[in-house]
Amino acid sequence: MAKVTISGREYEYKRGTTYEEIAKDVQSQYDAKIILADVDGKYQELNKLIASDVDVEFVTMADKPGYKVLRRTMMMILFKAINDLYGDNNIDRVKSEFAIGKGIFCTVEGSVKVDDKFVSEVKSKMQEIIDADTPIVKTSYKLADAIKIFADAGMNDKVKLFNYRRTSTVNIYSIGDYKDYYHGDMAPSTSYAVPFDIYLYDEGFVLQFAAKSDLSVVAERSNQPKVFKAMRDTDKLGRQLGVETVGALNDVICSGGFEELRLVTEALQEGKISDIASDIAKRDGVKFVMIAGPSSSGKTSFSYRLSTQLMAHGLTPHPIGLDNYYVDRENCPKDENGNYDFECLESLDVEGFNSDMTKLLNGETVDIPVFNFKSGKREYHGNFLTLKENDILVIEGIHGLNEKMSYTLPSESKYKVYISALTCLNVDEHNRISTTDVRLIRRMVRDHRTRGTGASGTLAMWESVRRGEEKYIFPHQESADAVFNSALVYELAVLKQFAEPLLFGIKKDDPSYHEAKRLLKFLDYFLGVTSEDLPNNSILREFVGGSVFNV
Repeated sequence: MAKVTISGREYEYKRGTTYEEIAKDVQSQYDAKIILADVDGKYQELNKLIASDVDVEFVTMADKPGYKVLRRTMMMILFKAINDLYGDNNIDRVKSEFAIGKGIFCTVEGSVKVDDKFVSEVKSKMQEIIDADTPIVKTSYKLADAIKIFADAGMNDKVKLFNYRRTSTVNIYSIGDYKDYYHGDMAPSTSYAVPFDIYLYDEGFVLQFAAKSDLSVVAERSNQPKVFKAMRDTDKLGRQLGVETVGALNDVICSGGFEELRLVTEALQEGKISDIASDIAKRDGVKFVMIAGPSSSGKTSFSYRLSTQLMAHGLTPHPIGLDNYYVDRENCPKDENGNYDFECLESLDVEGFNSDMTKLLNGETVDIPVFNFKSGKREYHGNFLTLKENDILVIEGIHGLNEKMSYTLPSESKYKVYISALTCLNVDEHNRISTTDVRLIRRMVRDHRTRGTGASGTLAMWESVRRGEEKYIFPHQESADAVFNSALVYELAVLKQFAEPLLFGIKKDDPSYHEAKRLLKFLDYFLGVTSEDLPNNSILREFVGGSVFNV
């Protein structure tokens, strides 16, 4: 017998009992279905057998790690359904592209037409697989055998990925005779799926997941045409460059083609900034360029580079940070935990900002404030500004796209830019890279360099940052006149060398340990490259250091 301690309470089970069996006994104590076990500080899939005395905390589908397991499981069921229906003769590849709200946009290449009939058939087949309650089995294969399995299946993206694998084995999941590889844990069987939907979108389709807040219903669909176009353009660029997956990127690094890839990528990004500046210059009456985006999207570097391009188009830009309009700290609202809420709109002097901007628009002179973050006070140092004919303000801040932030300014005087790191590089064709993870790694590296903050500190506050983005930034992204994607296809190969030591420094008793281990496993896919040859105006310099700009 083995002693199993769950939330401080002791139970006894026979050795060889699965965590799934134990979970059934305590399921009534949880608000959502259990899908994963945290065993002595390490995540274990529910079909794992207990072999000794253990401490267990169960993870449900409503928990962040559990919801990721659910989504990953749903994706495997999707790919199996398509494989069962159409097989290798009709499908060249099925690719998980990127997130659209609470769904994943996917594309299919081959002779199969993606239409209403396709969607209906796939959805029915998925439900059939779910109802069959088929076990999802994880098997460890020798590396050479795993490569042969996927080579025989025509999954060359996985062959490329495993060519750079450091370990001698690979864990492969199977549902019946369908085999696939996934970055992360899976549910024990197909019956763990919850309500879902599939609908046509652009040239592909979206697999829509259940709402995390209510797993009994499918999440609302999102329509984000501007952000979608930016991501689709980046995806097509990846295809043109031959770098759609990590394995392909590693091939470029090994073949000596990295320098050319970096130069082309940076040049294309500079060209996009120039296009935005050109569009601004062509519009009569624009005096305010409002820039907003989520954390670590490169807003500061972008604003400097855009200003340079605006000058090249005959305009005189003046940068203004919305942070300088913070109310004095003692007047800042507090959140439900009693902490200052620096991300809410009310933390800014909206009326003061609108008053100053209106005066500038009317030709008056204004003393632009500077917020002293040490004293928590707004200060005035004689930064007087008067707008001349070719002058333009470049204003950056998380509320830049919110009409409430600039409610007195005429719409024709504003040009809005949404910026984010919308990476379209995949681990492989069935394992996408979260854009949130890219920004998190960027921020971790920058926080350590500029603030001396350890990785644990960045990880601890990341969920709060994400909540602020969901509430204050993402709802306004489609109001932008231009969407700028700051992601660089090669950046994780550079960030790897900075992030890994920070993540290895997180100990097992740290609440961020699980997340640190997940990110380390993720970064292990990449071959590292030096940052020495990065151009000094690269957006990536904002995070790794050495920027020509004051970032």
